[in-house]
Amino acid sequence: MLARRPVFVSYSQPDRETAYGIVRCLEGEGIECWVAPRDVTPAADWAAEIVEAIAAARVMVLVLSGSANGSPQVRREVERAVHRRVAVLPFRVEDVLPSSSLEYFLGSQHWLDAFPAPLEPHYARLCRYLKSFLAGEATGPGAQGGSANATAAAAPPSSAALQELERELACYIGPVAGLLVRRAAAHCADAEALLREVGAEIESEADRRAFMSAARQALRARG
Repeated sequence: MLARRPVFVSYSQPDRETAYGIVRCLEGEGIECWVAPRDVTPAADWAAEIVEAIAAARVMVLVLSGSANGSPQVRREVERAVHRRVAVLPFRVEDVLPSSSLEYFLGSQHWLDAFPAPLEPHYARLCRYLKSFLAGEATGPGAQGGSANATAAAAPPSSAALQELERELACYIGPVAGLLVRRAAAHCADAEALLREVGAEIESEADRRAFMSAARQALRARG
């Protein structure tokens, strides 16, 4: 029986070195990955093992490039992940947009940019995001409730406000924004503390200021 591994790495053949660099970084931090051909059982049905590995994963890291855009195999893997409700996190290694066939499945997904070189800092950023993502998955819905420490003078944001905050943050850090916001909302005492915590995930100071300004306006509007 195939071992369950939380991260499935999808890539086209020209991006193999990058994909294996991702795997080395993540596994060095204790995050188990499934990647072909390394993890295909000898003499096994290749396609069946890929389908099973995707179904067992929590998130697919898609190495997004011009080559991936033209790869039928990558498209099939992404299609399977979406069908099985596995989160897809594009790791964009070239300044390209998803092809129309990939865009159909990715929809409004955001991505992590892995340029300019070198790749190592981008691997580290990906690792940090995936740790947060997987920790949020493990925590479960019970961690999404309001903070018991919230004060009457600074009530926690409403559900609508949190959704707006997730959308704002996703513009800067991608699809892990929802999990980060919900995890922070579970223990932050008020909206300002919540903004400071999730805003710290944005590396660029200018982007962080823009996010904080837009997020405060959104929270005031939503209540």
